[in-house]
Amino acid sequence: MTVLATGTRLAGLKARFAPLFADIAQGAAERDRTGELPYQAVADLAAAGFGAIRVPESHGGAGATLPELFELFVDLAAADSNIAQALRAHFAFVEDRLVAEPGPGRDKWLARFAAGELVGNSWTEVGTVKVGDVITKVTPDGEGGFKINGTKYYSTGSIFADWLDTYAERTDTGKRVIAAVNRHQPGVELADDWDGFGQRTTGTGTSTFTDAVVAEEDLIDFDTRFKYQTAFYQQVLLAVLAGSVKAAERDFAAELKARKRTFSHAAANVAAEDPQLLQVIGEVSAASFAAAATVQRVSAALQGAYETALALHTGQASAEEDEAANDAAELASAQAQVVLTPLVLNAITHAFDALAASATSVSKNLDRHWRNARTAGNHNPWVFKARLIGDLAVNGTELPRVWAIGASK
Repeated sequence: MTVLATGTRLAGLKARFAPLFADIAQGAAERDRTGELPYQAVADLAAAGFGAIRVPESHGGAGATLPELFELFVDLAAADSNIAQALRAHFAFVEDRLVAEPGPGRDKWLARFAAGELVGNSWTEVGTVKVGDVITKVTPDGEGGFKINGTKYYSTGSIFADWLDTYAERTDTGKRVIAAVNRHQPGVELADDWDGFGQRTTGTGTSTFTDAVVAEEDLIDFDTRFKYQTAFYQQVLLAVLAGSVKAAERDFAAELKARKRTFSHAAANVAAEDPQLLQVIGEVSAASFAAAATVQRVSAALQGAYETALALHTGQASAEEDEAANDAAELASAQAQVVLTPLVLNAITHAFDALAASATSVSKNLDRHWRNARTAGNHNPWVFKARLIGDLAVNGTELPRVWAIGASK
């Protein structure tokens, strides 16, 4: 029987990781300014068991639910949204193994997670590849193993990881697979060459595979991936948005409280007592509340899809119920994306109205919150999601759960 990841008290998890998140927050602005990658912070999270909080307690993890996981994700994103996004692929791979058929292979992965091993991402092909084509190939080596060759971009978090969740195609069968590639080997090169103006320290860039070794047991048929994967990936970005506006509320409130200067035509003699400026912070706080609440609603839908997947394994749910739960998770994540992207961006822009020109100081680096949210919001463009939601509402057309990017036809 598949082991159900049992719920853990959220208060206990928050208390456990709060000191570590506070340490991460202390260096976030400076890392963003200098481009220093958070190797130590990610290593500290792994050592503290953060990467295994979804793993059942029976297998060495904390057994957290998805609502608990994403509550913590918002807190982590408020500390440093780059690190939260860098762990996106790891938790998606963990989720896939949690809903996989039970057996020694699954248990081996759960043990790796419990030991602190992390997984990165290598999915997106480089260049003008046609939509849907996979150039990265996995080939039998003639000795019972496989070799992988190809180049990927947007490899978020891979530079911090032990394994690379790589989307590839087998040359012997033509099947699309996830190749779990051990990155600690010759033939794997990782570059931190992402040049976006936000999310600068996610360790994102190019992954190059040159005859890297993959064990047959680490090839996973893509068709068996957990069905709510796209909604899950989007939910991490939603948590990044919610964390970014939460961080903006914190930092802009602190700046206003400490502000010594005011204007002759201000509504109060002290900036921290000016009702107009306090209103701005209040409006940002309300947006932060709404963002966190939206993330919670999506988490509930994802938890429903997870529990239905487990019930399907044991014959306690039908295929129709499973499809419905996955469709509900996809719709919830899409609706949340359409709402949160402009809400968060507008709120962080508005936060600057609480301060004066000094808010734009490079040394304060307050603009990182907007840059990071804008960059996260540009992933998986929400304008397409809005159209698809409308098509569902009007015509009953279900949202696609898996899609691809590539050169225009």
